Amino acid sequence: MAEEKAETGQSSRNELDVAAIMKLIPHRYPFLLVDRIVEVDGDRSAIGIKNVTINEPFFAGHFPNNPVMPGVLIVEAMAQTAGAICVATQGGGADIGYFMSIESAKFRKPVLPGDRLCLHVQKLKQRGQVWKFACEGRVNGAIVAEATVTAMLASGKAPA
Repeated sequence: MAEEKAETGQSSRNELDVAAIMKLIPHRYPFLLVDRIVEVDGDRSAIGIKNVTINEPFFAGHFPNNPVMPGVLIVEAMAQTAGAICVATQGGGADIGYFMSIESAKFRKPVLPGDRLCLHVQKLKQRGQVWKFACEGRVNGAIVAEATVTAMLASGKAPA
């Protein structure tokens, strides 16, 4: 059901629009890679949406005449989705999620302009301020990328 809502653009009451996302994570254009979070189950899981357009700045160089969304940015979009729900469950934008690790990243199909990338994140475990998520990127229901990401929530100031 959530996948269908994500694919069709239907909204739910557990939805975060881009303004709400920007209150939770510090990313901004051109590095904010989540347009909407359409399904949230506390800090346990979420589905984010990235509408991929030809106007993305990375397509100018990746690749001219054959635009493909870079895999590292797909993983970043998954991590931003996970980070947003972590910060939301901690009460808001006082904390920032810092990437700690990426494991088992796999890229199965290219993500192209015009695709609606659905970012499925599911918490595997949490220990204190460290969170680990299993993530999948899907286009039209097909898995295009997957990874396990670990992040740490810390105060809004970068560590020295």
